Amino acid sequence: MSHDDFDFEPIKGLPENLPEGEEILWQGAPDWWALAREALALYWVAGYFVVLFLWRMIVATETMSLSQAAVASSFFLVLGAVVCGLLMLTALVQAKATVYTVTNRRVALRIGAALSMTLNLPYTWIGNAGLDLRKSGTGTIAFELMGTTRFSYLMTWPHVRPWRMARTEPAFRCIPDAAKVARLIAEAAETRVAEPKLTRITDDDTVAAE
Repeated sequence: MSHDDFDFEPIKGLPENLPEGEEILWQGAPDWWALAREALALYWVAGYFVVLFLWRMIVATETMSLSQAAVASSFFLVLGAVVCGLLMLTALVQAKATVYTVTNRRVALRIGAALSMTLNLPYTWIGNAGLDLRKSGTGTIAFELMGTTRFSYLMTWPHVRPWRMARTEPAFRCIPDAAKVARLIAEAAETRVAEPKLTRITDDDTVAAE
């Protein structure tokens, strides 16, 4: 029997139904392999263990043959393979648990594998959105927030712009077709911010557009 940990969601990736007038424009998730490479530094970790292996093998050749030294030092390769396997599994689980949503009024991030949370970012909160695009077409869109809105870097990692800890920037990490999604967000945000707001004028109880 299959089991969905998010079957309580009325709409995939969102904790509640959409208000009247709001519609979903795009939904997606990180590419797990890109997430492993970029957010979890898979290649750097693999390279670190290869360097340890080579260093240990060179030292060992002073007392044994090259083949014996390679066998004696292979522990570092095995350990590195285990660590890299765990990193790839983490990236896969994170990607599967994540849903990024773009609507005509906000962007939302359902994140967290062990402890799930949803970040709702109305376009009026976003001062700037930066795109880090890779040659493969995957990329990260980071959202610079205005005002006093703050999110914990540790609680939202890896769905943040790297190393922006004092002023955390939530991000769509390692998504396919990132340029297309960035254009969609820019158009939706521009339209939303340009919409007139209605306020009630108390003297004659009429409604006017700002």
